[in-house]
Amino acid sequence: MMNRSFRECAAAPARAHLRYSALALAAMVTCAAQAQEGGVLVAQNLRAPSLNEVVITATRTEQPLTDIVADVSIVDRETIDTAGATGLVDLLARLPGVEITRNGGVGNSSNVFMRGAEGRFTAVYIDGVRVDSQSTGGAVWEQIPLSQIDRIEVLRGPAAAVYGSDAMGGVIQLFTKKGEGPAAPYVGVGLGSHNLRKIEAGVSGAAGAFDYALGISHERSDGYDIRDNAGHNPDKDGYRATAGNARLGFQINTAHRLDATLLANEMKSGYDGSKYTPANPENDQNDNRMHTAGLTWSAKWTDAFSSRVSVTDSVSRYETTPAYYLTRTHLRGYLWQNEYRLGAHLFTAALERREDELANAPIDRDRSQDALALGYGFNAGGHTLQLNVRHDSDSEFGSKNTGSVAYGYAITPTLRATASAGTAFRAPTLYQRFSIYGDPSLKPETGRNVELGLRYASGASYAGVVAYRNRVSDLIVFDSGYTACNQAFGCYNSVGRAEYKGVTLSAGHRIGGVTLRGSIDLQNPKDLTTGKQLQRRAKRHATFGADTQLAGWTLGAEVQASGQRFENATNTQVLGGYTLVNLYASTQVARDFTLLARVDNLGDKDYQLARTYVTPGRSVYVGLKWAPR
Repeated sequence: MMNRSFRECAAAPARAHLRYSALALAAMVTCAAQAQEGGVLVAQNLRAPSLNEVVITATRTEQPLTDIVADVSIVDRETIDTAGATGLVDLLARLPGVEITRNGGVGNSSNVFMRGAEGRFTAVYIDGVRVDSQSTGGAVWEQIPLSQIDRIEVLRGPAAAVYGSDAMGGVIQLFTKKGEGPAAPYVGVGLGSHNLRKIEAGVSGAAGAFDYALGISHERSDGYDIRDNAGHNPDKDGYRATAGNARLGFQINTAHRLDATLLANEMKSGYDGSKYTPANPENDQNDNRMHTAGLTWSAKWTDAFSSRVSVTDSVSRYETTPAYYLTRTHLRGYLWQNEYRLGAHLFTAALERREDELANAPIDRDRSQDALALGYGFNAGGHTLQLNVRHDSDSEFGSKNTGSVAYGYAITPTLRATASAGTAFRAPTLYQRFSIYGDPSLKPETGRNVELGLRYASGASYAGVVAYRNRVSDLIVFDSGYTACNQAFGCYNSVGRAEYKGVTLSAGHRIGGVTLRGSIDLQNPKDLTTGKQLQRRAKRHATFGADTQLAGWTLGAEVQASGQRFENATNTQVLGGYTLVNLYASTQVARDFTLLARVDNLGDKDYQLARTYVTPGRSVYVGLKWAPR
């Protein structure tokens, strides 16, 4: 009953042909209220951020949330703790504007679509260190350990004028914990469905001029059979992962500071290959390894002028056995960022160099990009203006210029209107250019984005609507009719065109002791060449949820809903829509001990994120954490 009511309610704004009006936002809030009245608590497990909170991702500089024109979400430590036994992409899927796909369970190939854009169009950073694969394009999401992440900032919309290549659909910054105050150790254990076992430990704090944060975790699961196609290997496809991080800081004096970060993860998981026969069974295994490292010197030369110099390094390695395959991407970055504040004005200038290397036999190639980025920000009298321009010079294809302009106006102290426009690009991966299916003459993918927003915030209540249109040209596709690489199956070609158009509605309100939150995305991710809906993306998806305090317990519920999607480009293979209900509860069971219980997919819904790949079904997780207060 609840699923049918939600579909009918959410479809109403869509039938209005995505008209970006206050009526649509009211309809979204009404949907949440109707679902609540039907006996199910709804909304996403994401708190409303404080307007005093500082974010970095929007402009690569620290800014109060009130100064940001961009569309940003924040995921804090509390939300991550209540995520239970999920992967990073599962948590991101509870945010506005985000969809995911995955070939089975945790540990298998995953992807993230931001506002319907290709997965490779999201730039990903861990503590300021860029992570990417020059084989597949985009971050290898299954390699990033959620257990080591303390905070997530998600920027929806292109930001190439700030970050350069890759940021055509958005930016996701992941931060590990920073030490402060007295030493604070923690130890956590957890058990869950599919014989999941999880343990973690760490300590953080500060002593004099030093601060530190160390963490380590290990988890393993027997898994389940992730395929349902005929002739596949019927074994269980489990995983095991070990991750650790270290973050050290030294305040040299009041004006100078050094920071060093290190994160590493090794994950092995099972998958079902295509060569299985009962007479010759194979236990196919993924071996994912990654590390990131960064060193940063921050200097405050005067009250107005500051600078930051950083050197970063990351490696993404993926291997399969016994069907052998190995690919390794090594990225190195150098950044010199400068900021000058003059009253309500902020001027920024940055020099950046990026070096990419790919070893994927027979490919052994590298390239570099050198960039100059300039920015200007103004915030006074209810007006907020942000201007950015960037020039990138690539060692392979030459130069590319990008720019963006964003403006916000406070109509009242609680109501703000925003508008922005910008250009973006992504350089072809080394695999797309130099593999046996590659074409060295591929052009960069380019995009043009415009968006409008209206946001309301007062006390514990907030509401917002953002409408956007992002058009991409020279989209790199695998073209079966293109033979420049002399392969019968086809080659990569820069001939595609796509449009990502839609509206995101979000709202939150506190009723008595219950906090409600939610969002609805109405979008049309479309291949402009064929007019077809882009693969594995829905025209409607939503997240809702609520939490409350009762008798010493924190009780929460979430609903995630998605419309119909298609597995193939011709839109003939349907992936059905679905609605999931998740429940969680936590309480302090003794001094310094916190108990978490969580049920995902309460109704045991049978659905697919990728054709022939099975999702976990109903999953239960119970965790206990010791953290002295």
